Amino acid sequence: MSAQLNLRELKKQRTRSALLRAALELFTVQGFERTTVDEIAEACEVSQRTFFRYFANKEEAAFAVQEMVESRFVAALRERPAEEGPFEAMRHTVLGTWDALSRSVEEVIPVELHMRTYQMIESTPSLLAAHLRRSIELEEEIARVIAEREGLDVESDPRPRVAVAAFSGVMRMTGRLWGAGQDASVDALRVLTESYLDHLKPSLGERWRDDRKSRA
Repeated sequence: MSAQLNLRELKKQRTRSALLRAALELFTVQGFERTTVDEIAEACEVSQRTFFRYFANKEEAAFAVQEMVESRFVAALRERPAEEGPFEAMRHTVLGTWDALSRSVEEVIPVELHMRTYQMIESTPSLLAAHLRRSIELEEEIARVIAEREGLDVESDPRPRVAVAAFSGVMRMTGRLWGAGQDASVDALRVLTESYLDHLKPSLGERWRDDRKSRA
């Protein structure tokens, strides 16, 4: 019974990965708006009904890998050493996320396809709007993680949200610059991100926690 369940789950995982890869290939080649669910299903030789077992709609498929990367970022941020300040923790986490991007994304799709998908999202108005909405939700989650790390109340102390807004602004800017450039590699995005984040360090690099107060 256990073996049968494992085989069933493996088959589901393979079907989902095949649908995701087919969707992203079609989105990046012929455009998100021009791609239909029927085309995605046909590319995998399954029914439209099968597609909707794994994804609520095309938008969910477009953001599936990005959501995975973001979830791993938040989880990694929670695990950063307590002695790191807010900026240092976020910087180390995002650069570490890029370092591990190839390994985590390759579990689902080729990294090159993920990078093309990122560029496609940035150039598709409907997806860009969804991307900005999702970014706001992610910023709030990160701000609460930072507040928890620093022992602050995010509702009464504005610093976590301010710091995360500045950090996220740099991330969005580097993403746009990278998307408009000629080098679509992970390394190019990582180098650009690191360079721009370094300009935030003088203002956000210090810790906020008063250890003397917490020991009292």
